[in-house]
Order: sequence, then structure tokens, then C-alpha cells
Amino acid sequence: MTDDTTTSFFDQVGGHDTFQRLIEAFYRGVAEDEVLRPMYPEEDLGPAADRLRLFLEQYWGGPSTYGETRGHPRLRMRHIPFHVNPDARDRWLSHMRTAMDEVQLSPLHDATMWDYFTRAAHAMVNTFEQTPTTNIGPSAGSREAGSLGGLVPKD
Repeated sequence: MTDDTTTSFFDQVGGHDTFQRLIEAFYRGVAEDEVLRPMYPEEDLGPAADRLRLFLEQYWGGPSTYGETRGHPRLRMRHIPFHVNPDARDRWLSHMRTAMDEVQLSPLHDATMWDYFTRAAHAMVNTFEQTPTTNIGPSAGSREAGSLGGLVPKD
């Protein structure tokens, strides 16, 4: 029998495989979202998914690969170039809720993770202006400033 007080959240929920399934389900929704999808260059969904997965794995007690390869997450700073208004936040949360429902964590783990996602998503809001129809993120030439990698954009 495992003592859950010394086992990381990451391990308790199933480790890498659980986070991989969560992120795959999340990005299926993002790929079809008319507000969130334009924040990513076409070829960026795969790398954005990897970044979010690595971040979440590390945050919840898994491998420290994210920090070793990318440094401090700096979530607010990395999202400044993007138009993250309440609509974008709510869409992000909707896709994450769908993904979490698909993964089917225990009620306690689900509530713990959902609380984090809700607080983090609210903290990323950087404007209350309506969603523009164009230019919702950095220009294509300045994408290295970041992409909305599911709350973890690239540098």
C-alpha cells in the first residue's frame, strides 16, 4: 500500500500518461476554438502542448524537465503579448474542464487541479477589451516572445 502523504500529486493521478492524455484532450478543443487558436502559429500546437505538459508535470511534483529547459515559468510575463480577456480565459477553462472530465481524476484530485487552473486562468487576464478579430497576439515575426501554450508560452 502506498502512503499518499509522501507520494506526489503527479504520481497519485497516474504520472506522465495522465498529463499526456489531459493535454491531448485540451488541445483538441483549442485547435477548433475561434478565439484561442489564432494565438498559435499553425505549427505551434505540438510544441505548445509539450510545454504545457512539462510545466504541469513539474508543478504537480513530476520531473523538473520544464525548469531545466525553460527556466522559471513567468506566466504573467509570457502572456503579456496576448489579448487574454475574460472570454479567452473562459474558453481556456472550458477546454480544460472538458479535458479533465475525459481524464476522470478522483474527486479530490479533480477539485485540487481545477482550483489551480481556475486561479491561474484568472491571473492571466490582461485586458477587458472585447476580443479583436485580428492581431490577438504578437505578429508572426515576433512569435518568439511567446504563444499561449496553455498558460505556458514559449520564450
